[in-house]
Amino acid sequence: MTSNVMREITPLTPSDCFTIFSRVKKKFDFPLHYHDEYELNLILNAKGAKRVVGGHIEVIEDLELALIGPNLYHAWFTNQCQSESITEITIQFHKDLFDDKLLKRNQLSFLKSMLERSQRGIVFPPETIVALKDRLLALANKSGFDSVLELLSILHDLSVSRNMKTLSDPSFTNEKFNYNSRRIEKVFEHMNTNYNKQVTLAEVARIANMPEASFSRFIKKRTGKTFIDSLNEIRLGHASRMLIDSTTTVAEIAYKCGFNNISNFNRIFKRKKLCIPKEFRETYTGNRIFI
Repeated sequence: MTSNVMREITPLTPSDCFTIFSRVKKKFDFPLHYHDEYELNLILNAKGAKRVVGGHIEVIEDLELALIGPNLYHAWFTNQCQSESITEITIQFHKDLFDDKLLKRNQLSFLKSMLERSQRGIVFPPETIVALKDRLLALANKSGFDSVLELLSILHDLSVSRNMKTLSDPSFTNEKFNYNSRRIEKVFEHMNTNYNKQVTLAEVARIANMPEASFSRFIKKRTGKTFIDSLNEIRLGHASRMLIDSTTTVAEIAYKCGFNNISNFNRIFKRKKLCIPKEFRETYTGNRIFI
């Protein structure tokens, strides 16, 4: 595959805990990127700009706070943003800032969960941003141990906040499916391996060792989605990745991802992504910004 996405080497050195950038600008003008570090991004006064995280695209409001996990594609586009005074605070920190053994401690369980979810990208609700934005803006003025303690405190407060939203599909990021049910996980592993083939309800019900009707109720209760919606989400995740990383035609991608009808593929894609596959690809190949 030919990737359209640039890998960034951040200025964060091995001896740093984190780095912070604070700036005011009129537009977004950097290309789509990914990097090894976690990134916490506060953007103010950019209503109408477009956020791209993994396979997820969304127009943002004036208050934006996102946590991006390592090696996850992300970008912000000027789009329809009219503001000439966009404020950005970008914090980057190493993957090993929090050791695995440390994250297993009871007091850090919420932080561990948030960092795991950030592998798909997270955005926080307006009430959380209002509560924390002044501390994030002031963090650039702190130094030494005080700045590290404040960052840890901010991350903790984010981790216990309500209504954070996960963005990209698990299949886009090759994330392991985890629904606290081995039956469901086996089914999702099967669908993720065979997304390019015909997968039937009878087939996955046999894998779960359940009658079809019982399995339909079971998967809806566990995941909040029907079997066919879950399968389509997996297929769309793979399709999104192909649209970005290859020059394969939309029709070929549709068939390679298990859709036997291009019109059906376009319709399902638009319902989920709010744009057709051609527009999605153009979003990734136009003017983009990494934060």
